[in-house]
Amino acid sequence: MERIDRNTPGELGLYVKRLADGRTLSYQAGEPWYLSSSAKLPMAIGLLQEVQAGRLSLDQRLALQDGDRIDGAGNVVWQATGTRYSLGALLERTLMQSDNTAANMLVRAMGADTMQQRTKALIGGDGFKGLTDFAQVRRDVYAELHPRAAELPNAALVKIAAAKLGPPRVEAVRRTLGVPRSELKVPTMEAAYDRYYAKGLNAASLEAYGAMLEKLVRGQLLSPEHTTLLYKRLKYDTYDAYRLEAGLPRSERFIHKTGTQYRRACHMGVVNPQDGGRDAVVVTACAKGLDEHDGAAALFEQVGRAITKTVLQPPAADRR
Repeated sequence: MERIDRNTPGELGLYVKRLADGRTLSYQAGEPWYLSSSAKLPMAIGLLQEVQAGRLSLDQRLALQDGDRIDGAGNVVWQATGTRYSLGALLERTLMQSDNTAANMLVRAMGADTMQQRTKALIGGDGFKGLTDFAQVRRDVYAELHPRAAELPNAALVKIAAAKLGPPRVEAVRRTLGVPRSELKVPTMEAAYDRYYAKGLNAASLEAYGAMLEKLVRGQLLSPEHTTLLYKRLKYDTYDAYRLEAGLPRSERFIHKTGTQYRRACHMGVVNPQDGGRDAVVVTACAKGLDEHDGAAALFEQVGRAITKTVLQPPAADRR
């Protein structure tokens, strides 16, 4: 891991635990890492816990509101106001398509306070500053350019996102707010994101996230029925040859969730989560200073290959 990190732009954090014998690698994994869309997994677990508690149902339907809309993957953002979705369908879109608008609707169904309580119990620790919905992420970033951006409606946020990230995005924010360039707090999106990341929102340690995944596969978080449902939404039955998975043997099952934002990337998952995690390997990996445009996929593939050559080998007792 030190060699891979040294030869790659940016910084790497990694946590790996083989549940068969408890052997663990923690490489810069105790510090907080920005989760981006990998935050959707603890949100999804929290939603299913609310379902199990009888406060929500996956069959209940929720109407799309203008306040749910935000840019990103998926097409829910472009549907007509009032379009109705079951919570089960929104869960599928949130995890399989990483649809930000669908995720916002799930947060609304749970309630922001409940979401915070659930996710804090799952990945929180000392210094955990909580998760926000994905429209709030945009407002918080743009507010680093100008504080009035914190008040932008969702429709304006979606429109701004049509501008290319960089100087065009800064200009789109400025024009939407109708302020002169001299009033901008920082001149670039890079500076705005740096200031935003420094606040520690939507971040958790890789060790805490890994502990959540371990509890999940050991059956400590959800019922067998909801665990199976979640596995399917985490691509248990598919192989994408992407990021970590590209470096893992195709024969191994892998449940996982990725995340990407400007100069940040993550890939979290469990190899062989079946059978109560008997042969499972928990993997949580994040990078700073690079994203999909700067080699994040290649970096995580290298990590996957290193895991295959080492951690996926049988424990010493089995080899004897």
